[in-house]
Amino acid sequence: AKKTFFAGADLSEILAVDQSNAEDFFAMISQFKKQLRDIEMLGKPVVAAINGAALGGGWEICLACHHRICLDDSKIQLGLPEVTLGLLPGGGGIVRTIRLLGLEKSLPYLLEGKQFNPKQAFDVGLVHALANDTDDMLTKAKQWIKANSVMQQPWDVKGYKLPGGTPSQPNVAQMLSIAPAMLRQKTQGCYPAPDAILSAAVEGVLVDVDTAMTIESRYFMRLALGQIAKSMITTFWFGLNAIKAGRSRPKDYSKVLVKKVGVLGAGMMGAGIAYSCAVRGVNVVLKDISIDIAKKGKVYSEKLLKKRVAIGKMTEEKQQSILNLIHPTDNVADLTGCDLIVEAVFEDKSLKHRVTQESDSFLSDNGVFASNTSTLPITELAGASRKPENFIGLHFFSPVEKMQLVEIIKGEETSPETLAKAFDFVQQINKIPIVVNDSRGFFTSRVFGTFVNEGIAMLGEGQNPQAIESAAVQAGMPVGPLAVTDEVTLTLLMKIRDQSKQALEAGGVPWVAHPAEQVVDRMINEFDRRGKSYHAGFYEYPSEGKKFLWPELKTIFVKDNEKIDFGDIKDRILFIQAIETVRCLEEGVLTSVEDANVGSIFGIGFAAWTGGALQFINQYGLKKFILRAEILAEKYGSRFSPPKLLMEKAEQRDIFK
Repeated sequence: AKKTFFAGADLSEILAVDQSNAEDFFAMISQFKKQLRDIEMLGKPVVAAINGAALGGGWEICLACHHRICLDDSKIQLGLPEVTLGLLPGGGGIVRTIRLLGLEKSLPYLLEGKQFNPKQAFDVGLVHALANDTDDMLTKAKQWIKANSVMQQPWDVKGYKLPGGTPSQPNVAQMLSIAPAMLRQKTQGCYPAPDAILSAAVEGVLVDVDTAMTIESRYFMRLALGQIAKSMITTFWFGLNAIKAGRSRPKDYSKVLVKKVGVLGAGMMGAGIAYSCAVRGVNVVLKDISIDIAKKGKVYSEKLLKKRVAIGKMTEEKQQSILNLIHPTDNVADLTGCDLIVEAVFEDKSLKHRVTQESDSFLSDNGVFASNTSTLPITELAGASRKPENFIGLHFFSPVEKMQLVEIIKGEETSPETLAKAFDFVQQINKIPIVVNDSRGFFTSRVFGTFVNEGIAMLGEGQNPQAIESAAVQAGMPVGPLAVTDEVTLTLLMKIRDQSKQALEAGGVPWVAHPAEQVVDRMINEFDRRGKSYHAGFYEYPSEGKKFLWPELKTIFVKDNEKIDFGDIKDRILFIQAIETVRCLEEGVLTSVEDANVGSIFGIGFAAWTGGALQFINQYGLKKFILRAEILAEKYGSRFSPPKLLMEKAEQRDIFK
């Protein structure tokens, strides 16, 4: 009667597992596996009639059935995504998938948690038949049962051979000889689950099914008892679901649907916002200073959609219907009746004020005006609005079509109703909303700034740039701080710093220079290296071939006698971000731990194995974290000093929750 076939295990049970109850939990897993094995060994035909999503334990039940029939609905998701939560399929998923597909074909589904729809499952042989509707599915199930009165799983039939061959065969042995190295390159050793899956898979095919089940359970328990799985479950399951359920949304307002959006600025950011709205069926007015620039912004969407058509993920008719929703213009009056206007012009306060004053009068009654800014305080920008209570910040991340997070920033006068509308809009375009209070840089930009500045500061100290980049990646960051600085450009860093300095000093607050500033100034002023878009930054960007670190960095900055421990480099990169996140919570910029953890991963790329910046501190242990931070502060600067809130939590033997 539900839309899902079976949702899977109760993950709260895994959070509760520790050494004291591990034996009982292992027994529970074994009992579940025995029940599924009993189904297989009945001798009677058992069909899984799959009417909706079957993930994790739900899909493992399907695999234990002799025959699988699924509704032919592309929205239905099937698979074993446990690896994305730091776990492995513990209900026989590895054992059965390997025996159905063979080692090589199974590994993408197991190691990557690759989900698939019914048609894809049918094509690879994981589903035996597709059905048009529920009646058709049940009819086919009964017909198959009548035609197969006695049934065994393929691996229980005498003479069964593993598809693709066993590890002793040369082709499989060759694949397995390089698999661990390839896996290590992807995980950097931060994630134990893929290693455990590969081990359970290979060891499992060398023994009988029941022994393979025991091997799988033992590896599952090792992961379930580990802190990494618990951290990932806490954030990627419970934290993310809390955000999606609207924990940060004001409760007393009905959900709204945005029908018409205005986007001011057709550059890469504005064009990405327009695309993200249009693919979700929202009408978009894409405005710029000239019609040619506005049309160029629409072409951005056209290119993205053509790629989807080329790989068969979209029809040409659907592509055209989406493009028809984007209306490029240079006429501000075309914004008339917009439920929401998103300003996405350059990070310049006076420019943002001007476009706000020009356009917010065209909003519909109680329409929302949003600024896509990464650093400028929303309260200041709202000063140009006729209705500051309807003004809010919507900080998108580049490239918008790929980045899932949107940081919603409340100004001092932003009304709860405006926040609720903004929250609904972000979810309407299939993004993840986190809500923060106003401050310069808000949450994500502040923490991101500590990441890039720390990497640049280490270069200024004389550290090898390759060591800095490698340490960041090995710590779990998607790219190194020097590479990501090139992406956003050094000139932007300089501009943000100058604006922040000017604003603070105007308010009577002295500016405290960061050691990274001198390096940025030299790179721009002395060497004219401004970043990737200028084809010269910390990296060289040849017209053909891959980028590489600018060789002169070693000559200019590196001092062999100043070399520090590689572990210190990794810790500095993670600790400085975690400490700044605590400061944001302490100052009230952040209002929830879930927003902090989810925002740090999806917005900044903080190491996902930690479960986020605050969960990293929980995982490390608060007192242990403080001791390490104090050592880093003594060696590298007071910016590593533990914030008061962190000290208080440790004294109370509390965690961030």
